[in-house]
Amino acid sequence: MKKLSYGLLALCAIYALLLIPPRSPEAPEFKPSEQPFVWGQNELWQFLEEGFQVARTLEQAQLARLVSAKTKSAEQVLRDYESSVRSPDDPIYAKLENNFFEAAPLIAAMSDRTDWHLRFYERFRTKMKNDSTTWDLSMKSSRDAIYRSLYGMRAAVEEIELQRGSDLMRSTLKVKDEPSATPATEILGIRVHSGDLLVSRGGSEMSAFIARANDYPGNFSHVAIIYVEPGTNIPYIVEAHIDKGVTVADTSAYLEDTKLRFMVLRPRADLSAIDANPMLGHEAARFVLNEARQRHIPYDFSMDYFDSSRMFCSEVGSYAYREFGISLWEPKSTVSSEGVVSWLMAFGVENFFTQLPADLEYDPSLSVVAEWRNRETLAQDHVDNAVMDALIARANEGEELDYDTWMLPVVRVLKAYSVVLNWTGRVAIVPEGMSPLTVLKNEEFKSRFRETRRHTMQMAADFEEEMGYPPPYWELVDMANGF
Repeated sequence: MKKLSYGLLALCAIYALLLIPPRSPEAPEFKPSEQPFVWGQNELWQFLEEGFQVARTLEQAQLARLVSAKTKSAEQVLRDYESSVRSPDDPIYAKLENNFFEAAPLIAAMSDRTDWHLRFYERFRTKMKNDSTTWDLSMKSSRDAIYRSLYGMRAAVEEIELQRGSDLMRSTLKVKDEPSATPATEILGIRVHSGDLLVSRGGSEMSAFIARANDYPGNFSHVAIIYVEPGTNIPYIVEAHIDKGVTVADTSAYLEDTKLRFMVLRPRADLSAIDANPMLGHEAARFVLNEARQRHIPYDFSMDYFDSSRMFCSEVGSYAYREFGISLWEPKSTVSSEGVVSWLMAFGVENFFTQLPADLEYDPSLSVVAEWRNRETLAQDHVDNAVMDALIARANEGEELDYDTWMLPVVRVLKAYSVVLNWTGRVAIVPEGMSPLTVLKNEEFKSRFRETRRHTMQMAADFEEEMGYPPPYWELVDMANGF
């Protein structure tokens, strides 16, 4: 009996010791920017929704005439834009946006299929990406211009697609077939080349945070690089996972992970390095593929792209190309909001001048080849973004992530067991590099996200029942903020 008592006392003592909270990380002294991008366009969003409501009451013939007039006007501005290289402060960008936004709610209300908005945006995006190669993207005004136009107009395109329904939606958008001499294959109906960067959005709560926790909130949370084996054209995808580190996957394994959206990016054929070595992309992909096969590369929670002993997902692509003289993510990603920094630190992030997946599409050295998304995944993407934007707003108001103190000893024991699993080369319960405190705060974060999402989805269903159409993005944000 005494032995049992002593044993229980020993367990209680160990449990008490494991309850001692770890030391909290110190806030970083350096902030790369003090001015995250702010839309400040509430009146415009309201104007667009009112325009859509009016358009839904019109006869289709009348609506078609209005759309024809608006699109002709926008086409003329686009032709003027395509005639010469423009600077980021050129007033034509505001004119293009206004013309496009005026046509958008009318097209969304049409029952007939039209892909005008897709073709317009694809032409505009290709031209702006070309122009941006001459811009100084270290200037905030330049970054604001490219983000405002490319992200903003794509958001309008997606609102059109969501309002029109899946039967009128094109899932695969082929933007620009950037020339490449490297081996090729197909993924989701898109021709991809060895060395292409695959940018995607996962379906998890953390994926939403990675996409939105940025001075320029975006739509992507993951980056991978593809290697296509010569002769067989078998594709291998090299990517970094939180639970496994850097891995090599085939196409089916890559696509098994939830993909709400997917974009293919390719180095421009006119880059001097590509011109000198057309097989550079293939060699970069082969280099990082061999690295992944020859050594264990843990996941880098700190997001330090200078240290290649550990890698996060963006770093896999940038590391591969850096070895061959191409520097991606120019300029680098920045995170400045204090609340976002605080929450990211809770997950182990230490670097806030880094490389975030969502920013890669604006890199002037890369061409957007194609995109894929369907109505169901696009709708989830929008809800998750709205929920995350609301949570980020709360973080910036000072709300901190808490954790279940009583679970700390349990997770610490699981962490110790996970270290043993790591030593034997197996996938651990607690990912390598993740602390017990991070695990618990991650669970708290996921709980808040799910509760807010459940509330937002219910309000969205009520809105659609009352109004007869799904709520646009700005309405979703208001719903999530109201929880």
